Amino acid sequence: MRVSVFGLGYVGCVSAACLAGMGHEVIGVDVNQVKVDLVNDGKAPVIEERIGELIAEVVRTGALRATGDVREAITGSDVSLVCVGTPSESNGGLCTTYLERVTEQIGAALAEGAEHGGRHTVVFRSTMLPGTCMNLLVPILEKYVGGTAGVDFGVAVNPEFLREGTSVRDFFDPPKTVIGELDPASGDVVAALYDGVPGEVFRVPVPTAEAIKYADNAFHGLKIGFANELGAVCQALGVDSHQVMDVFLADRKLNISPAYLRPGFAFGGSCLPKDLRSLVHAAQRADVSVPILAHVLPSNADHLQRAVELVERTGKRRVGLFGLSFKPGTDDLRESPLVELAERLFGKGYDLRIHDANVSLSRLMGANREYIETRLPHLAQLLADSVEEVLEHAEVCLVGTRDPAVLSALPHGDGPVIVDLIHLPDADARRTEPGYVGLAW
Repeated sequence: MRVSVFGLGYVGCVSAACLAGMGHEVIGVDVNQVKVDLVNDGKAPVIEERIGELIAEVVRTGALRATGDVREAITGSDVSLVCVGTPSESNGGLCTTYLERVTEQIGAALAEGAEHGGRHTVVFRSTMLPGTCMNLLVPILEKYVGGTAGVDFGVAVNPEFLREGTSVRDFFDPPKTVIGELDPASGDVVAALYDGVPGEVFRVPVPTAEAIKYADNAFHGLKIGFANELGAVCQALGVDSHQVMDVFLADRKLNISPAYLRPGFAFGGSCLPKDLRSLVHAAQRADVSVPILAHVLPSNADHLQRAVELVERTGKRRVGLFGLSFKPGTDDLRESPLVELAERLFGKGYDLRIHDANVSLSRLMGANREYIETRLPHLAQLLADSVEEVLEHAEVCLVGTRDPAVLSALPHGDGPVIVDLIHLPDADARRTEPGYVGLAW
């Protein structure tokens, strides 16, 4: 394929060289003439493992050249990769100045070359927040081109997962390939670019592709911060943190796994809150600052409060809650976030009915009964014997259980507002219904 790559920094330089190495005909574009000259001389403008040899080879064979002329690059290519920087503003926001500028230039060049025919595809590889492409960049392209995205020209988002120092290796053996496609034809072009590259390919909506890069980097930062904080606590307590983490990392069922990584409702129970409190308290006693660990429980409380606010925004007063125990299939109510949710709603004066097939006051005993009598002493008058009783009562239904009897009875269309706390199996279909509200999706 004939490819133009805009921006010859780390991402653009590596992408251009590697695509050329795969057999594509590549034109690198940059406003910095020094970078352009270096590439045309077969030299890399960045320091990176293997990049020098690769650029020398693909320039020698004619597979890669560079220019500062946007029109020349657009005329000589069928697909453009935008790899310009998106630095932080002084307030922490995303700076889109370079993205906007190069998008305007590409749009103008596409308009000038329209008579040559053929649909050009613009692929944004720069890291940008969800909504940037569709709400900012596509309108710019349509304005300058004088056409419609997905019809007169293609648009896609293709985030990169390259680590500086190993970026060439990562390009040829990526953890995944993500294609945010405006339309299938645009996605097909990007998929063809990486034909032969190993790893799973995900073709998703444009905003999803934009968000994935942020999910990855936020989690990487969180992992490093978590390991460092835990290491500091272990050191203060006289424990070998590397031994702890060796065992932690060996657990592929719960720790290094998909477990607990699906958006949903707040966590609770007799273990997680208690142990987090104890660990943070031990760190404080040892004068060890652990801001990540110290904010896990406040973050959890904020998420629970979001559910309360969803109910408040409906303006309705009769509320039904499906589920009460902290985990399905049990009657354990200790530190259940659903009990906390019920307590807050009842305290705000909502007319509440609750159904949980596993919870019966007559069977509660010990610490479990003591907890609910302290937190929700009016539970007896709130519990409903059946799903139907709750549905008949409620103008708003909060679903916090996957009980088949509940899921099968939930109405579609007309009926109570459904506040989904668990991501219902038919959530995707319900999203189009006016009475459906998801907590975290």
